[in-house]
Amino acid sequence: MTTTSDCLPELERYYDTAPRAGGARAEDFGPLTLFVQESDGWPYYARPTLAAPSAEGVSVAEGVSVADVERVLARQRELKVPEAFEWVAETTPSLRSAAEAAGLTVHGHPLMVLDPTAVRLPAHPDVRVFGAADPLLRPAVTVPMLAFAAPGTAVGEAGPAELAVAEKDPASEGRRVRVAGMIESGRTALAAAVRDGVVLCSGQYVPVGDVAEVVGVGTLPSARRQGLALAVTAALVADALARGARTVFLSAGDEDVARLYARLGFRSVGTALIADRPL
Repeated sequence: MTTTSDCLPELERYYDTAPRAGGARAEDFGPLTLFVQESDGWPYYARPTLAAPSAEGVSVAEGVSVADVERVLARQRELKVPEAFEWVAETTPSLRSAAEAAGLTVHGHPLMVLDPTAVRLPAHPDVRVFGAADPLLRPAVTVPMLAFAAPGTAVGEAGPAELAVAEKDPASEGRRVRVAGMIESGRTALAAAVRDGVVLCSGQYVPVGDVAEVVGVGTLPSARRQGLALAVTAALVADALARGARTVFLSAGDEDVARLYARLGFRSVGTALIADRPL
């Protein structure tokens, strides 16, 4: 069974490496590092600085102060990027109080790692891994936008008609081009559930070395409660393992979602925290 002490140093290395691999510039703020996207991609965040490796393994800077957070916030405002921080509660406990004192709202999400001994779900007939030229890639990168706009697991209103409208937005084409390039270069993989030519659920994983994070799994609200998110995640896991991943992890939206991912063999190892500016 995977344990917290086994996984967290490895995940900290991933969190520090992934933004750099994704084209971000790292700016040093002592106990914090701000990652700034320099290419046409998702904006990044600030997080605790990765300390130099030691005999005890990888660690992150501790003792983050309100002043440290405020210096980074000032730089984020200067750059006109989101005022956002991400970290693991168990490795940098001091950051939560500092972020809240600086006026940020902190959200916690179960941090889960795949148990390598877990039994895999059989492949779902509606789910496939997409190539960069897949004709349904544009709606596939649009579905999570609609899903996250209506959070939760309850069946919602947005369906194929809303997807058809949303994918006409020029931003959807920009996402398609970006993700297609990432698929071609091996920086991401995307799987989706497709039924009658309509993408109902999609998600990605981002590999860095032999570690892969499952991200952005979202189901069209009208298609929820059909097991599609689990099926897409299972396909992503299978593809990541087939491509050499040794550790696969994700952050669940909440405890209810975490219980669903547990059915795939994911086990909680900590809490991923996100701090941002309330709207």
